[in-house]
Amino acid sequence: MRTYTKAYSPLVLGAVALFMAGSGTPVDAAPPVVSTFAGVPAGANDAPSSFQRPTSLAVDGAGNVYLADTGNQVIWKVTPAGVASALAGTPGQQGSADGPGSSALFNGPNGLAVDALGNLYVADSGNSTIRKITPAGVVSTLAGTAGQLGCADGAGPAASFWWPFGVAVDGSGTVYVSDTSNACIRKITPGGVVSTLAGAANQPGCVDAVGSAARFDCPHAIAVDGLGNLYVADSLNNLVRKITPAGAVSTVAGTTYRGDNDGVGASFFDPTGLALDGSGNLYVADPLNETIRTITPQGIVSTLAGQARNPGNADGPAATATFFHPSGVAVDGAGNVYVADTLNGTIRKIAF
Repeated sequence: MRTYTKAYSPLVLGAVALFMAGSGTPVDAAPPVVSTFAGVPAGANDAPSSFQRPTSLAVDGAGNVYLADTGNQVIWKVTPAGVASALAGTPGQQGSADGPGSSALFNGPNGLAVDALGNLYVADSGNSTIRKITPAGVVSTLAGTAGQLGCADGAGPAASFWWPFGVAVDGSGTVYVSDTSNACIRKITPGGVVSTLAGAANQPGCVDAVGSAARFDCPHAIAVDGLGNLYVADSLNNLVRKITPAGAVSTVAGTTYRGDNDGVGASFFDPTGLALDGSGNLYVADPLNETIRTITPQGIVSTLAGQARNPGNADGPAATATFFHPSGVAVDGAGNVYVADTLNGTIRKIAF
């Protein structure tokens, strides 16, 4: 059993120890610590690295963090040293334009995913399109047509979405989309052909089943593992769901009742962010609980950082740190967890 500071309650200690044991991390490791990685907290003096309503994150193989700054209409790139620069979009300018860097325009960008070549995929929610950004910052539209809402399958601009929020990309370059207002999960081939993997257009619900018989309610973030299984933060159902490559949907964790319980019968409060590490552990941004949760491969849920229903902006040991509506999470190759701390306007880092 590891040794902790007095700041950790026995319940939190047990939860963190179970998580570490499930992840393969030595149980005598130091407790996780939260710090502010980039951005100036809301209410502080403005600075070039300040963000306005950051929602989603992705991390590339070199440790660069990408941030969807929804309020600023910008995608930022943040180096491992915490230096932020605008990769695409212009702060405060909303629209839908392809092109390099600041000439590109977005409308409420949210979900992000990065592939093995460093290409970034963006759920451009307000435009109801999926965008692609090359490592050089050149933006194009992969699927959908700006302003055309719907749930049509097809190639490129012939397909339609309705406020997509989450994206994930697998090793083959296939992109998966949480089509939030349509309450379904979509799939885009590397050639840009869109199909519906699970759920039915504009038919919200909560049903574990295969393909179009399954139901979601406001699915947000999505993650994919090495076997092609998808994990979905099914926000209004307060669940984390799993979808096999064949489209079979099951419930991984949570109940349809809102709450902050850990362990067996765990509960969430409108989870929106989701990330997967190399050991199969899931990290969940639980914004209305103001916490970051974990789910081990064995299905054990614990609170990794933050204090339930206690918003704030405190760094320090994970059990005493506070967040203010954390909406997105991402994990780097070393196991560090990055958090889009939305209403604080910052990126936070949880290091083990």
